[in-house]
Amino acid sequence: MNVKQLITAGILASALWMTAQNNIIEEVAWIIGDEPIYKSEIEQAYQEALQDRINIQGDPYCVIPEQIAIERLFLHQADLDTVEVQEAMVQQGADGQMNFLVANLGSREKVEQYFNKPFSDLREQYATQMRNRYRINEVRRSLTKNLKVTPSDVRRYFAELPADSIPFVPLQVEVQIVSINPKIPQQEIDDVKARLRDYADRVNRGESDFSTLAILYSEAPEGIRGGEIGFMGRGQLVPEYAAVAFNLNDPKKVSKIVETEYGYHIIQLIEKRGDRINTRHILLRPKVAEKDLIDATHRLDSVRADINDKKFTFEEAARYISQDKDTRNSNGVMVNSANGTTRFEMSQLPQEVAKAVGTLEPGEISAPFIMHGASDREVVAIARLSNRIPAHRANLSDDYQLIKQMYEESAKNKIVDKWLEDKIRSTYVRIEDGWRGCDFKHDGWIKSK
Repeated sequence: MNVKQLITAGILASALWMTAQNNIIEEVAWIIGDEPIYKSEIEQAYQEALQDRINIQGDPYCVIPEQIAIERLFLHQADLDTVEVQEAMVQQGADGQMNFLVANLGSREKVEQYFNKPFSDLREQYATQMRNRYRINEVRRSLTKNLKVTPSDVRRYFAELPADSIPFVPLQVEVQIVSINPKIPQQEIDDVKARLRDYADRVNRGESDFSTLAILYSEAPEGIRGGEIGFMGRGQLVPEYAAVAFNLNDPKKVSKIVETEYGYHIIQLIEKRGDRINTRHILLRPKVAEKDLIDATHRLDSVRADINDKKFTFEEAARYISQDKDTRNSNGVMVNSANGTTRFEMSQLPQEVAKAVGTLEPGEISAPFIMHGASDREVVAIARLSNRIPAHRANLSDDYQLIKQMYEESAKNKIVDKWLEDKIRSTYVRIEDGWRGCDFKHDGWIKSK
């Protein structure tokens, strides 16, 4: 069973459960403050956990209602603190979830069929969940915003860590890169534009369906679903695409050709909804000529030889030769977007870079290789292995930032747990018979008489 089938199976299971809920009489399991927690809420959360393959540690009918109760306490505090969230961010998040469902189930109609509810109602359900999540995160941030961390705190925390709690750090590397973007021949660009103009003319004349052409010819990932990208805000789209898309008004017409960093597009409007828009597009990417790839490879081979002959340094090559916009101003040093450091596990590097530096010793420079840049365009690069850090148990000298993050997370959790203990003690809670025999994570839910 592939990933899409697994996702679809999970969604279908949730949908079947939601349909069955129409025949269940609401039963109150808990009351927290003046708000009930219904059995149906607990059942729904359990089905969603199964769908998302979340491993629940313990009896789900104990763990889940406690989690819901904790969420209610956070939301009550958010009300007291008048915590607000950017509604545009909430709507974008909900649209992203709905776009995901459409992409995996095939259409809006199939989403409605599986969940047995209107698309707009399902979307509002996700918007509410995301709104609550943002508000809870803001309360947690507010509770821990005054936490101060000193090096002595980190050293003390590490010294007190049990040996089996010290994380194992896999092999990591630090890499510098120089890359060249071979020029795309003008004839190739003209040919791509001519194809796009032909597609647009066929749609505008009513001879072809845009979504069919997208399935057949688009080089974008969305091509498989007719080029539809789902509802997006202006800030979620590259500027050139957004400028044209938000000026479209007739869903039957096709835009002019739009150039972005990803290639050339034509766009068709599907629907506008406030400050968000749903469009479909066809993307074609002009290809770099084989001759130009070979020329760039020869050039970088010469650069590599000159660096090895000490005519100039790799850092100077990065500053004056490299066309990689992310690294040319930092001496070619690659930065790991996952953690903000210069260290990468091999699996975190672009595949071509990992292969190029995998057998190098620190200080050595790879032979030129072809890779796909951020916009999926072919570029030619050389890479230098600056450092290799063998797999090891974390230590303060090599992994201070990792241990600091661990300490901060631990300290924040203690602050939040203390707040929760106080909140539970001061809040009216009633747990109905049949829901009380649990080993709860937090004390104080069951009040002594």
